[in-house]
Amino acid sequence: MSDFNWYVVRAVSQQEKKIKNYIENEAVRRKLTDFIPEVLIPTEKIIEVRNGKKRVREKNFFPGYILVNADLNNGEVLHLIKSIPGVIGFLGKNGGASIEPEPLRQSEVNRILGVQETSQEESVDSGMSFVAGETVKVIDGPFNGFEGTVEEIYDEKKKLSVSVKIFGRSTPVELGYLQVEKLQ
Repeated sequence: MSDFNWYVVRAVSQQEKKIKNYIENEAVRRKLTDFIPEVLIPTEKIIEVRNGKKRVREKNFFPGYILVNADLNNGEVLHLIKSIPGVIGFLGKNGGASIEPEPLRQSEVNRILGVQETSQEESVDSGMSFVAGETVKVIDGPFNGFEGTVEEIYDEKKKLSVSVKIFGRSTPVELGYLQVEKLQ
């Protein structure tokens, strides 16, 4: 019977992706993929708007740590993970590195995976707020470069109804918060 648990592996910071790939490749090479089904680096997506351009970047949630779903009853798996360059060891009891790896509680796994899944959906910086009647400039999409007036605000959808003048005629357009910028 397999006994899969999530374990926290301490790794050299800034090398998490390299170590994750190394673990996955070694598991394939040694035919241990049945014992290591998933290796995860907890990240969140951050959306930045700089100079009018939207940029999505990933940020490590826990720098220096990698989550591994594994069955450590097979001694080869434990040895494989510990022997990878850049791996410091498993997180054990009382937060220290121990000889016997301590599995994460299911509640902790759910919290971490929940954060991971919610960050997959693009979240908009809640610091953005618009007021009906305010003038905005469209910075993304087919109306890029046009200016318009905010008519309605749909906070729950993070969208705006903007009245844009096209060929001398006001036309309502629905745009996302990240598609417009405020005019000073």
